[in-house]
Amino acid sequence: MSQAIRNLEPKALWNYFADINSVPRASKKEERIVAHMVAFGKKLGLETKVDGAQNVLIKKVATQGMKHRKTIVLQAHLDMVHQKNNSSSFDFDTQGIAMQISNGWVHARETTLGADNGIGVAAIMSILASNDIAHPSIEALFTVDEETGMTGAMGLEPDYLKGEILLNLDTEDDDEISIGCAGGVDITATGVYEEESTPNESMAFQISVNGLQGGHSGMDIHKGLGNANKIMNRLLWEGHQNFDLALVNLKGGGLRNAIPRECKAIIVLNKKSQKTFEYAFYSWVDLISKEFQTLEKNLCIDLQPTNLPKKTMTKKTQRKLILSIYGCHNGVFRMNPAIPNLVDTSNNLARITVENGIIEIANLCRSFSESGKKNLTNAIQSIFELADFKVNISGDYPGWEPITTTEILTVLKNTYEKMFAETPKIQACHAGLECGILGSNYPNLEMISFGPTIRGAHSPDERVNISSTQKFWAYLTEILKNIPEK
Repeated sequence: MSQAIRNLEPKALWNYFADINSVPRASKKEERIVAHMVAFGKKLGLETKVDGAQNVLIKKVATQGMKHRKTIVLQAHLDMVHQKNNSSSFDFDTQGIAMQISNGWVHARETTLGADNGIGVAAIMSILASNDIAHPSIEALFTVDEETGMTGAMGLEPDYLKGEILLNLDTEDDDEISIGCAGGVDITATGVYEEESTPNESMAFQISVNGLQGGHSGMDIHKGLGNANKIMNRLLWEGHQNFDLALVNLKGGGLRNAIPRECKAIIVLNKKSQKTFEYAFYSWVDLISKEFQTLEKNLCIDLQPTNLPKKTMTKKTQRKLILSIYGCHNGVFRMNPAIPNLVDTSNNLARITVENGIIEIANLCRSFSESGKKNLTNAIQSIFELADFKVNISGDYPGWEPITTTEILTVLKNTYEKMFAETPKIQACHAGLECGILGSNYPNLEMISFGPTIRGAHSPDERVNISSTQKFWAYLTEILKNIPEK
């Protein structure tokens, strides 16, 4: 890791960010980062505890002259999305993130950076450790498993917090103040398949789709970026329809909240069809590449001969699989009718695994409304059940309904205008913040979300802007001075 990152300003924030990035902290594997945070709180002599869901709470009393202000909850999540390029040998379970600086941004080498939400965590740690920042009483809440189920927020007990205002530090544009977010639900289709012997006079190919941007399945879903799983399925559909292609295995995508960047499949076809298939294949590639040429300049679709397998999927199951994936909605389903340019409902066809007789297809559906979420969930469930898959609905979490009349919103808006001489964007986001869940247990808690500029979250292109982080830090510390009185 570049020592230059530890020398960036504000030094406390960047050093704490470097510290936590040395600790593996994948969702559902937060034991080491939880222990790190507990040791941090206790070293400062602050009241520190861990609840049954493994959320960490660290309390700090108000500084001089601030005891009459409302108690605030500073909140960020400890886990990060673990994604890497297929070519990378990086081991997230044993290695710390390798960070570097380029053109005013901090990023990682071939992996996600963890700025989502590590910068928020580091900012809170900096405040807890400070002795010269004015602030009211603080409850610092570090939640777990935000990225793959929000089980930390869901497991938080109703009487655990006493604060009256929550500042969530998990927004990714420094000129935005978020006052609402979408809810979400996981939709998983599973099935089994039989195999049949590979016909004589056959040959095998590996199809690879890679080079896509990927990104956050909430914040980036409206951009029309390529989904490697859907692109692969178009190629399989053409081969199935025109060349009696037989599928051997298929693997694409990863986490539900990341737009799939890569997908691979092994197929078999008759040797006599090789030349005509290759010609047709690259004509399909040309058409797809032209569709995405302005968005996905690095899209690469490749076809390479490979070892001939002994068995392939039966054609009956293959047909159902390909048609159901084709029919499954991916991307924006509906725009919000009340808030301009806001995605209301979407689906990310995130992961497909077909191997060893097992099929699994994982989706993440998001929506601002429970009815919209249910409607799209029903549509996706119907597609896969028609193809004889078993569909499991899980991980359902509520959205955060926008409220424009809170005291804390007035504070943030006025502070921003005074500091930066411009009006911030006050809006809701299509990502899933924990505020919706926290608000269900704490209905009287005023909530707001903001943060520095982060790009490429949930992908190996993730990066955080250095000057924006400095702006965010100055903004946060000024907000703390202006928390309303009790």
